[in-house]
Amino acid sequence: MIKKVFFLFLLLSSLKSISQSVEKIIIIKDQDTNLPIEDVTVSILKTRQNLLSNSEGIVTFELIGPSNIQIRHSSYIGITVRSNTLKEGTTILYLKNNVNDLEEILVFKKHPQKILASIIENSKKQLTIPARLKVYSREFFKLNGNYSYYNDGLMNFQLLDKSKKINTVLLVEQNRSKSIVDEEISEDLLGYNLNNIMENYYNFKYLNPILTTEAKKEYDFVIKVYSKNRDFNIISAIPIETANGLLDNFSIIYDPKKKLIVEVSSFVTPFVLSKMKEKTSNGSKNINKSNFKTIYKFQNGNYYLLSSKEEIAFEKIENDKSKNIEVRNYFFTTNFSIQNYVYKDSEVYKDKTLFNKKDVILTDYWNDSGLTGTEEEQKIINFIEEQKE
Repeated sequence: MIKKVFFLFLLLSSLKSISQSVEKIIIIKDQDTNLPIEDVTVSILKTRQNLLSNSEGIVTFELIGPSNIQIRHSSYIGITVRSNTLKEGTTILYLKNNVNDLEEILVFKKHPQKILASIIENSKKQLTIPARLKVYSREFFKLNGNYSYYNDGLMNFQLLDKSKKINTVLLVEQNRSKSIVDEEISEDLLGYNLNNIMENYYNFKYLNPILTTEAKKEYDFVIKVYSKNRDFNIISAIPIETANGLLDNFSIIYDPKKKLIVEVSSFVTPFVLSKMKEKTSNGSKNINKSNFKTIYKFQNGNYYLLSSKEEIAFEKIENDKSKNIEVRNYFFTTNFSIQNYVYKDSEVYKDKTLFNKKDVILTDYWNDSGLTGTEEEQKIINFIEEQKE
């Protein structure tokens, strides 16, 4: 009898928790321009869930019980709101931009490149490892100007001891993959290698091109700070006009007190692309777009990758024919933990992409991913699924 009463109590408690779960939608906008703000970090402090606003400024999430909600962006004054102040439907929140003022150039005895190198090394040391990251991944693939493939998945990355080098173990929890590509496409064209992408982010590999001796001659390095936002410094590395090669514009935002990297972004300008000589030999690539952005988070003494966004577009020459490829990839850490996973070697995912992996759908995980799809992205997914049928 006691067991039955106890079971009934657990069941009622569970039902009560479910009944208290409500969907909340927040749209985050610039106070001065009324435009949506992308890449705003939204943290539900009670559950330690991470969310990120999309290009429409939208964040969607399930809320169970009251909580403080922390809203942060490196270019805006952060705010914290109580969940009970959110409306039943959609709540619009405004942030005040704190970088629309005069930039002040900072002068140091050391060259900015040397300062950057020391910040990278300190950031590597401070990254919390061992750890595990629950990551939502979404990827769109365009072939010859038409969207023809997408995948997304909920994955678990186990980050192992970094005494020598950072290693990762990848476990795919759920995934879906749809394609209307009829012709054979080699795996190296189908997006980013899941087996090394996290290691690249944790080693700050994308900054290697501006750490070489030659980079001092090819780039202008400047360190700046905004008069109204002295929490962060910005290192910019811009290719000089006479420099040759496919050189990116780099911007690194870092915390000068903790000496930790907060954001890294880069892109290749149209001017640089216009100077590139077109390649025509078999197997060659002609890049016509390349950019990426990573955001790192420091909270409760832990420092880890929060999100990444990469885009690349290029012409691939194969058998005297050209294929235009464009890939857009998102990574977002929905949950972070210092506990290790228990897994079997057979459960480790070792393929490069999710392209050929059979769908495993246990829940509507994309609705709880922390990264709400835009209206445009949903149209792309619907189109591919309709064509697939």
